[in-house]
Amino acid sequence: MFSKDIYINRRNKLKKLVKSGLILVLGNEDAPMNYTDNTYHFRQDSTFLYFFGIDLQGLAGVIDLDNNREILFGDDFSIDDIIWMGPQPSLREQASKVGISDTRPAKELFSFIKDALKQKRKIHFTPPYRFRNIMKLADLLNIHHNEVKNHASLELTKACIELRSIKEPCEIEEMERHMSVAREMHTTAMKMASPGIQEQKIAGVLEGISMSGGGIISFPVICSVRGETLHNHYHGNILKEGDLLLVDAGSESPKHYATDHTRTTPVSGKFTDLQRQVYQIVLDANDKVREATRPEVPYRDIHLLACKVIAAGLKDMGLMKGDIEEAVAAGAHALFMPHGIGHMIGLDVHDMEDYNDTLVGYDEEIKRSTQFGLSALRMGRRLKPGFTITNEPGIYFIPALIDKWKADKKFTQFINYDKVEAMKGFGGIRLEDDILVTESGARILGQRIPITVEEVEQIAGSGV
Repeated sequence: MFSKDIYINRRNKLKKLVKSGLILVLGNEDAPMNYTDNTYHFRQDSTFLYFFGIDLQGLAGVIDLDNNREILFGDDFSIDDIIWMGPQPSLREQASKVGISDTRPAKELFSFIKDALKQKRKIHFTPPYRFRNIMKLADLLNIHHNEVKNHASLELTKACIELRSIKEPCEIEEMERHMSVAREMHTTAMKMASPGIQEQKIAGVLEGISMSGGGIISFPVICSVRGETLHNHYHGNILKEGDLLLVDAGSESPKHYATDHTRTTPVSGKFTDLQRQVYQIVLDANDKVREATRPEVPYRDIHLLACKVIAAGLKDMGLMKGDIEEAVAAGAHALFMPHGIGHMIGLDVHDMEDYNDTLVGYDEEIKRSTQFGLSALRMGRRLKPGFTITNEPGIYFIPALIDKWKADKKFTQFINYDKVEAMKGFGGIRLEDDILVTESGARILGQRIPITVEEVEQIAGSGV
């Protein structure tokens, strides 16, 4: 955890943003894989980590706004626990590390909330995403579990987004420190990308590197020669000459801050002329995005800039045609890039999206589009110094989407379907960096993972 003052200051800021009532922050519990004592790796709730910092199961934090009290509910480990786990600090000792002196047994949370409800006090909580906490909230609030999310506090949710959006120096330091693990993951994948190797072997090595760096993977590894499937978690293919290996993988730091990068590597060690053309378009879009990223610029505008770079490059290749501005405005480019340019990243790889991705990425000024492709942009609002975001343009040739649009005669004024047909089987290319918005622009977090054609070809298939 960070220093005590960090958590005290965060809770004090939260108190100024939420007017009255109780703020209830539930920590996570262990989740069984196949029987009670065989659990998935424990991952603490990110909101609890942000405000209370303790990375243990079975805790709940309460901020009593009306009486200026902060309480941590939980239980000390029993002798049976200690036999299996070894000596453990007491709840009071843990609480003191984050500036809380009032600790109470877990069972008292129910009577505490019951009394607050009798007094008709507002209970603020963010939208729960784990079923066990949904059921706990249903019991605490005496409502049906299907109604729990409807009672989540918009006031608290917006306050949490406001605070967590701008990363503190300690958070940026933690993220930058862990970028070396991300770099090792991706350079290792590049080195392993050679004919005859199975995707699963590479994916397994990457997960091991993440664990060796003190954390876990921040999301299931995407490692596939079928990169046109945006979130492809199948790892059964054997790499062969001419393939492109797309690896989208990230690691969590010991304090649970995420990395998220994508690189695309030629399995043959060298890009073909066609692969190099498409790759350079994506790289140009990546570079243009970073150069254009600065405070007060809407990330939606930067997304559209990337789309124009991609559309112009595809027009030069003969795959698109017509006026580029009109093509992008109409959404024709989304045949080739049907996702957004990026999302926030921090304690979650898609930071704070358990709250609601539209609340995180949009506001009263900039509303989410309903247009195919643009609607998938998760981050559209104006940028501010301290935002940490991903920059991930891509070009994909998705046979099913090509067939559908062609059959529907969609955007025939902008798309040369005869030439696009020949690209089926090409796969996909995505290039993703994690960037920090600074006072005057933006910079890549950590040392940039090799990305130019020359850098990638120098490493590709060289072995580990």
